[in-house]
Formats: sequence, structure tokens, C-alpha cells
Amino acid sequence: MGSLMILLSLQPLSLIFLLIIFYITLFHLRRPDKFSGAGPATYPLLGCLISFYKNKHRLLDWYTELLSQSTTNTIVVQRLGARRTIITANPQNVEYILKTNFNNFPKGKPFTEILGDFLGQGIFNVDGELWLAQRKLASHEFSTKSLREFFMHTLEREVCERLLPVLEALSNEKKVVDLQELLGRFSFNVICKFTLGTNRCCLDPSVPTCPLARAFDVAAEVSARRGAAPLFMIWRVKRWLCAGSERLLKDAVGEVKTHVMRMIHERKRKRKRKQEGEEHGVEDEDLLSRLICAGHEDEVIRDMVISFIMAGRDTTSSAMTWLFWILSHYSHLERQIVEEAKGVLDYESLKSLSFLKACLCESMRLYPPVAWDSKHACGDDVLPDGTEAGPRVCPGKEMAFIQMKYVVASVLCRFTFRIVSPQRPIFVPLLTAHMAGGLRVLVCKREKV
Repeated sequence: MGSLMILLSLQPLSLIFLLIIFYITLFHLRRPDKFSGAGPATYPLLGCLISFYKNKHRLLDWYTELLSQSTTNTIVVQRLGARRTIITANPQNVEYILKTNFNNFPKGKPFTEILGDFLGQGIFNVDGELWLAQRKLASHEFSTKSLREFFMHTLEREVCERLLPVLEALSNEKKVVDLQELLGRFSFNVICKFTLGTNRCCLDPSVPTCPLARAFDVAAEVSARRGAAPLFMIWRVKRWLCAGSERLLKDAVGEVKTHVMRMIHERKRKRKRKQEGEEHGVEDEDLLSRLICAGHEDEVIRDMVISFIMAGRDTTSSAMTWLFWILSHYSHLERQIVEEAKGVLDYESLKSLSFLKACLCESMRLYPPVAWDSKHACGDDVLPDGTEAGPRVCPGKEMAFIQMKYVVASVLCRFTFRIVSPQRPIFVPLLTAHMAGGLRVLVCKREKV
């Protein structure tokens, strides 16, 4: 606005002269990326805003194309209305940012502001001492034997009592189902049971998904769209006006936070009744109860729980969806997974499924559930490839692999999927990635050998 006011205050002749200069530079000059030798078409003042806007619905593909043209797998993106951004897929740079010089690369305000309304002060949206404290707590809780046993018990019940019977019914009725949605509901139930101690979604595809899951979907999608906005100012203005997508975000976040806070208050009242002898029974083993016992404030507990639900629901379902799609084209690999998985039932033996893990890792390499990670340089730095501008390893990584192994092994030992989607699926990366339009399959019983 300030620049606009300056232009309007100039003499008419001077204004015409400036516009001529702007026209010439806009249409006849390109400023090459001096760091990597490749990058989007960049002009003075506008930067790469034009190219960014044209590719806003396929940013990951666009970045991938640009990175593939760079000799260092690194590009610099500068556009009007946004901070200078370095995009890198260089392994040395990634290790340097996430590990070697970790302290100089927090998530930073540009990232945390985008997700702040949704994730608040949760572990995935904070830096410094607050992140470290939550990280230590999460690492401790996830490493306890009791929580692992609770997770496995939850996983086994959700698979054996809910997921497999639904697949059995679908195979008998020869009904086509959106496998991505089914796995999404399943994963949401597992993570809700693990964190809150309750199930939320019905797996029957004929029944609408639960309001809480829909609220998470809306909050995640709108938050991700903020990061893809050509001009950051747009979503900030919409938030200030409480209009459009920002109104949807506010309502969805309000629903999520209200629900989780209600669970916190109910769990505290239940705990108090037990302490006073008014209620009997074993202590709840879910993550929410453990965070309450640790004595954290309600808002911190709320934000941590929301962060873990967000991280645990779509990542595993997305990874499994893409794996099932890939395996539908390679039946010999599917048979090898089934052979390896025979007789595998418990937590420790699931770790031994090395071929299944390799398939999951390769599938996630091709179609990553979380396609990018954002960091903000605290101070000037030089990346290993020459670009000028304690690692954050996921604390739930092991449990996520155990969940995916158990589900994939349990399902493939009993069923196969025949893809009926009409075309090759499109990879859509938001906060977590998904298939556009889902994955429609016909569930078939596996023939016993």
C-alpha cells in the first residue's frame, strides 16, 4: 500500500517513465538463478510470481521439474509478497539443515504462522525450549512398554474386529469402495483411540464420516492452502475479515479444539473421582491421560493431542494407499510380502518384516506422505552445495511403521484389490499427501495356496 501511495504522488510524466521501465524489464529481462543455474523465470519486483501463480495447483511437480534441471538439486525462489525461499532435494543440504547445523534452522515464524491457528503450540509447530520439552516428553512416552502394548492392543482390535470384517463384507457383496477413504477412517480411529481413548469413525462406507474427522480435513486443507497462496497477504486479509476459506478454517479449528478440550475436562473429572474413591477401575492408558498425569496445562495438552492426531491419521493411510496401488501392478511383490508375513503377529516379529518395510520405504520415496519440510535460517549460512541463505526425527516413526506393517500384512494375507479407478491417480501434497479422487477398488478374497 505504501509503494502504491508513493507512485500515485509522483508527477504524471515521472509515473509514465516508471511504467515504461517496468514494462521493459518485465517482458524482456530474466534474472537467472545465480546459485544453482536453474530456476523459475524471475523478473525484477515480481520475481517468479507469474510462474508460481500458473503452477499453484501443482507446486510439487513444478518444484520437482525445476530441481531436476539444477546441477545441485537446489533452486532459489523469489516472488513478490513472499520471503526468499530455497528449495532443495540435495541430500547433503538436507542433512546439514536437519542435523549438522540443526540449531540454525528452526521452523520459524513464516511456517508457524501458517499453522498456528490449527496446531497452536503443539510439538510440530514450535521451536526452542517449548519444542525440546515436548520432544522429551513424547520420546519418553513412546518408548514406554505400557504405551507400546496399549498401541498394539488398539491396533489388533481395530484390524481384527473392524477393518477385516468390513473388507470381508465388501468382498462378499462385490462392492467397489474408496480404499483411501476406508484407510483414512481406520487410521483416524487408531490415532484417536491411542491419543484420546475413544473411537470416532464408522468404517462402513455407506455411513458418512464423523464430524470430527471432517473438521480435521477442513482445517488441514485450508492451512495448507495458506502456504500455497501466491501472495501471503491474501489469506491474512481473509482471516482478518473472517471470510471465505478462513471462515471455514475458524469454524473447523473451533470444533476440533472444543472437542479435545471437552475430552481433557472429562478425563480430569474422571481421574478426580477415582482419587476420591467415587469410581473404580484401571487407569486409562491413552496419551491424553498420560499428558494429564504429567501435569501440563490444558492448552498445551490440547495442542499436543491435536498435533499427534494430525500427524498420525493421514500419513499412514496415505502411505498404505499408494503401496496398495503400486502392488496392484506387481503381483509377484505382493506374493512375496504375503509369504514373509505368514505367522507374524506381535510387535517384535513385525520389526523383522524387512521386505515389507523396503516396499513401504520405496512407495513413500515415490509418493511421500509429507512431501516437504520447511525451515527458517536464524542467521546467514552457506549450504554444502554453496547456496547462501539434534535432528527432528519423528518420535512416532517406529509405531507408524508397525501400524503399516500390521495392516498391510493382515489385509494382504486375506484379500487382494482390483483397481477400478479409470485413470492413473494424481498425487496431491497438502499438509499430508493424498490421491485426488481417492482409490476405487474391488475387494477380492485371496486364494489359499
